[in-house]
Amino acid sequence: MNLTVDTTYRSELPEIMDDLDMKGEQLRETLDKISRLNRKLGGNRLTLQGVKELLRNVPVHKKIRILDVGCGNGDMLRDLADLADSSGRNFSLVGIDANADTIAYARKMSLHYPDISYERQNIFDSGFATFDCDIIISTLTLHHFSDAEIMSLLTKFRHQASIGIVINDLHRSAIAYRLFQLVCRVFGLGAMPKNDGLISILRGFKKSELRKYSHELNFEKYSIRWKWAFRYQWIISTT
Repeated sequence: MNLTVDTTYRSELPEIMDDLDMKGEQLRETLDKISRLNRKLGGNRLTLQGVKELLRNVPVHKKIRILDVGCGNGDMLRDLADLADSSGRNFSLVGIDANADTIAYARKMSLHYPDISYERQNIFDSGFATFDCDIIISTLTLHHFSDAEIMSLLTKFRHQASIGIVINDLHRSAIAYRLFQLVCRVFGLGAMPKNDGLISILRGFKKSELRKYSHELNFEKYSIRWKWAFRYQWIISTT
């Protein structure tokens, strides 16, 4: 297999889903396909593990406010709600996304989860600063932004999250790119998920870049771990 894919630098190509006004059945089907694939490849587990690690020394009875930035169809928050039920924890869960149709769909999918709420919010607007929480999670969201935007967002996250931040995002790799092309064929993901998935990989990260962000932002307590399937789990303690 020819693995000649240039992954030297993060791509600046736009994804179809970067259109914040996108709506309709295609958007919802794509959100569901991404969610199912993420679950099959163990992606949700990485975020759950990160939250558990941040809460290792936090009393079980303490109410924990978790903010999901770029929540998509809300599947990560529903997994967290199930985790709270099974572990005896008390989570207050909020999902935000800049796309109104995405938020409407997440609400519909979470009707039986009273501890989850959703708000349409652009994280670059001033209103985002009003969201105080204990933990911020970002699953497959950070790669959508430029390096400068990431630095700005992480600066905000650090001040908003009293316990920590869990980032679960893609490893930029030629092997990952080719494997995802194969996954698209096997699972029949369709044109839009294939297009955005491949661009997402090219907009993903190298471990050295995540370390560089951490150094420049003076994060003192953090860990960066490579996980299958071509993911980085970046856990930052803000305490």
